[in-house]
Amino acid sequence: MIRVLIADDQTVVREGLTTLLAAMDGVEVVGSARDGEEVVRLSALWHPDVVLMDLRMPRCDGVEATRRLTAEQPEVRIVVLTTYADDSSVFSALQAGARGYLTKDAGAGEIAQAIRTVHAGEALLDPSVQRRLLESLRAPAAAAPGPPDPLPDGLTQREAEVLGLIAEGLSNQEIATRLHVSETTVKTHINNLFSKTGVRDRAQAVGYAYGHGLARPQGQP
Repeated sequence: MIRVLIADDQTVVREGLTTLLAAMDGVEVVGSARDGEEVVRLSALWHPDVVLMDLRMPRCDGVEATRRLTAEQPEVRIVVLTTYADDSSVFSALQAGARGYLTKDAGAGEIAQAIRTVHAGEALLDPSVQRRLLESLRAPAAAAPGPPDPLPDGLTQREAEVLGLIAEGLSNQEIATRLHVSETTVKTHINNLFSKTGVRDRAQAVGYAYGHGLARPQGQP
């Protein structure tokens, strides 16, 4: 069973999510919290596998609660479930340690998939969130191209390329196929870029890629 803790300041949302998750196979709701302070405290008591985290909550918001949980209870996986899909909210949540990001118009199947995906150690972003992140990369072309900017944190060109493919949502096997290399080579590149950038998981790698302009819109060079 995947043990889930719900964090939302609205009673009707907490009750609705509890009812929804109770009907899912392999998922157990261990409790709910009304704000960030409470979710950190209850998580330490109940040891959930996954926290469904709202962003806008009193006393301690979802981003700060995510940051604290990531530091104090790194085994807990966090899925943001919020009405906010603006760039600032997405970047902040991913950089704080969230592994999933859904908006509250997500269906039961999407929520279930997100819970199971992050519990398995992978990352999952709502398609609309990923689209917004890709759109945020679009900028007017310069009048005359200059020399390429140096890559951040000493990344090699290949490591930056792998990072961009992670941001597209590709698995290690899919990256290996795209680059015509072995999956072992891909894992080596990922280990190296994680070490250089200081990110802890694929979700933070996505935030890093977008924040440093290394993720690219689909179909663009």
